[in-house]
Amino acid sequence: MKIEDFDFDLPEQLIAQTPLENRTASKMLVLNRKNESLEHRHFSDLLDYLKPGDCLVLNNTKVLPARLYGIKADTGAKIELLLLHQQEDDHWEVLIKPAKKIKVGTQINFGDGKLVATCTELLDHGGRIVRFDYEGIFLEVLTELGEMPLPPYIKEQLADQDRYQTVYAEAEGSAAAPTAGLHFTKELLEKTTAKGIEIAFVTLHVGLGTFRPVSVESIEDHDMHSEYYHLSATEAAKINQAKQKNGRIIAVGTTSTRSLEAIASENDGEIVATSGWTSIFIYPPYQFKAIDGMITNFHLPKSTLIMLISALAGREFVMKAYQTAIEREYRFFSFGDAMLIL
Repeated sequence: MKIEDFDFDLPEQLIAQTPLENRTASKMLVLNRKNESLEHRHFSDLLDYLKPGDCLVLNNTKVLPARLYGIKADTGAKIELLLLHQQEDDHWEVLIKPAKKIKVGTQINFGDGKLVATCTELLDHGGRIVRFDYEGIFLEVLTELGEMPLPPYIKEQLADQDRYQTVYAEAEGSAAAPTAGLHFTKELLEKTTAKGIEIAFVTLHVGLGTFRPVSVESIEDHDMHSEYYHLSATEAAKINQAKQKNGRIIAVGTTSTRSLEAIASENDGEIVATSGWTSIFIYPPYQFKAIDGMITNFHLPKSTLIMLISALAGREFVMKAYQTAIEREYRFFSFGDAMLIL
């Protein structure tokens, strides 16, 4: 398929710059795959579409305050650093701007030397491996000195950093939030379980590749980024029990979807406790092995995310839904409105 098949014109004013005061107040476009119908609802209406015995699978990753601003030790030049993945010990893969100033051995000071990064390896596209030196606990130092790494299309300052975290965020490690989960409140989760709907958690640490545009003409030629995932035995059992009772598996977000489909693809369709790295790329005509439905936000044109939901709901139906959402002035991207695909 061609990349142009997933393009659309989005008015800039529809890119949500700030979250709504009430997480569940977002609009929700409901896509019925059986008759290709659309309904315009609000996220607070979600339980109208879920049945006892269904299982919601949420990604409990937590966004690191991964953007740091420091000074090059030898020249005093200002340096921006973004944490991507932890390697062994205190070594991290990072993105650096301006990268051309940073060679092997270069040191960068943050917070008047509370944290020092030393470059140990050069990577492509501005990437580096650095070793951090500090006193105390790394996450505490990072929380003190770092900022939340908001996506590049968000230009506004975020007044409350917790609004870029889900209310169930637990496992530190993401460079970006699993944004479909931002619509949930603790109260809605309590109502969900009270209705007899199981909630299971998977962890996938979101990388910045999720924002990277597809630059090839034919999507089959795209090199997908790799992300770490983990599913425990307890959570796998919840999902399998729901399946055995003919409950639907509803993934919350593309990250939960990719995790479950990666696990099923590598285990003959079974959901098992496992962890590892996945670079699964889901696009039409992919046949889903793990999920029956999905909650997601509205994604960038030509992105791997819109390709994934097109594999689930059909490209033409998805593009029709997006055009309707634009006409109805739905809010797009990370702080935007939601879509439910059943």
